[in-house]
Amino acid sequence: MTWIVEFDDDFRTEFSKLKDDVKVEIRALANVLKQLGPSYGRPRVDTLNDSRHANMKELRFDAADGVWRVAFAFDPERKAIFLVAGDKSGVNEKRFYKKLIEIADKRFDVHLKRVKEGQKTAKEGHKKEKK
Repeated sequence: MTWIVEFDDDFRTEFSKLKDDVKVEIRALANVLKQLGPSYGRPRVDTLNDSRHANMKELRFDAADGVWRVAFAFDPERKAIFLVAGDKSGVNEKRFYKKLIEIADKRFDVHLKRVKEGQKTAKEGHKKEKK
């Protein structure tokens, strides 16, 4: 099975501003995630334990002299949504993760709301078709 990987709208904007080495690595890891889905594990993927979403994960890689993390989660439609990326080298680790998770949680909340509204709209449309 091939999984779908999508970029959150805000992440897409941020991604376009990243160094090429970082973009190449994110794309490569996204391609592996497409093949492995939720079974993609350590050392490249791990759970972000302090997130309010139990399925919040991080991709881990080094690029452009940095130690990078990309927060992502699988939504109810089984799509991996890339939410935010950051270089944790040279910064306080607790502060880094607090900020990364805060942004990822907010963006995933918005995404889940959109998915739920879309499903609701689709169900309503289906009910109208049955009449």
